[in-house]
Amino acid sequence: MLTENMKKALKQVQRNKGAPGPDGMTVKDLGAHLVDHWPAIRDQLLADTYKPQPVRRVEIPKASGGKRPLGIPAVIDRLIQQAIMQILQAEWDPTFSEHSHGFRPGRSAHGAVKEAQALIVAGNSVVVDIDLEKFFDRVNHDILMGLAARRVRDPRILKLIRRYLTAGVMMDGLAAPTEEGVPQGGPLSPLLSNLMLDQLDKELEKRGHHFVRYADDANIYVRSRRAGQRVMTNVERFLSRKLKLRINAEKSAVDFPHRRKFLGFSFTSATKGTKRRIAPQALARMKQRVRKITRRRGRSLEQTVTELSAYLRGWHAYYGLCETTKVFEVTDRWIRRRLRCLIWKHWKHGPRRYAELCKRGVGKELAAQTAGSHRGLWRLSNSKALSFALDNNFFKSLGLPVFWKPKTT
Repeated sequence: MLTENMKKALKQVQRNKGAPGPDGMTVKDLGAHLVDHWPAIRDQLLADTYKPQPVRRVEIPKASGGKRPLGIPAVIDRLIQQAIMQILQAEWDPTFSEHSHGFRPGRSAHGAVKEAQALIVAGNSVVVDIDLEKFFDRVNHDILMGLAARRVRDPRILKLIRRYLTAGVMMDGLAAPTEEGVPQGGPLSPLLSNLMLDQLDKELEKRGHHFVRYADDANIYVRSRRAGQRVMTNVERFLSRKLKLRINAEKSAVDFPHRRKFLGFSFTSATKGTKRRIAPQALARMKQRVRKITRRRGRSLEQTVTELSAYLRGWHAYYGLCETTKVFEVTDRWIRRRLRCLIWKHWKHGPRRYAELCKRGVGKELAAQTAGSHRGLWRLSNSKALSFALDNNFFKSLGLPVFWKPKTT
């Protein structure tokens, strides 16, 4: 019989789905597995003899390039971690800083961005942008367990957490031990990372700094570059001495907020009024993804638009927080030009192009000029004929979302 906490954990693991761990068991198999094996697993947990399996190591592409290691625990370990996390989070979360937004119930990246904006508006014109170097891979287990021991009384829970930290990783069929780090991918890892970095939050609060943190990204807002350099030096010293962590020098800096990015957003300069804008790097990644989708061969226009629309809706759900909305008009137009290029390529030859343009209401003379033009695809995609034949209503009929709404007078 599962407790209410375990039932809640089971529902969450099933809702999250996810790939199988090193034992190959899927989330769908978990319910039946528990019917046969949960009594024995529960007895092992109570007797403090349960041993987690190593996580399956995979690498996923990072938005900024390169790859990020991800650890996929066995589904039974995901269940146990989720159950532990639910209990500990209810106790720990109220004690965490108000300026911490990552991996916490009722908080989000949007909340962090809005708080950062408010600090800039209040006159903090310089940001100390801190990125921790490979934070999840370099968390010191002894320091982390010392922090956990201050909050957890049951030694069995502490030992189980330590076992999850040191369970090792499985790569190419071989298990390797883990002596540091919190593997990304397990339900317990985000809470443990917040426990570790709460020490940084408390130190910044003690020093009276204005800051916002989301996971391992921390922005501290000050009023001058000189103050910023001093804060950067002091924080780097604290992290090194107290938490055995390092700042990524390449990704960290003291600068004006409009020159930096935070969680995919940036801000307009103070002279123009501080507004949230999409960071240039985030726009570039969006365009790269759109190019990839519209470049794929062997698919119909409808299939391409379906995939593109799903991506764009998710993208806008996050970046719709942007206040410089002109960017949505520009990107909408750019995306439609990409699709016009794709359609023009699908039509291939002059006779079909001419016929398709005429069928869509383009005059015969203009259709002939356009179909016979030797101009490149990109130039023709913005031509009068294609803009008329493949107008906004045409793409709307295919289900392509439009995120820019013209102002009405």
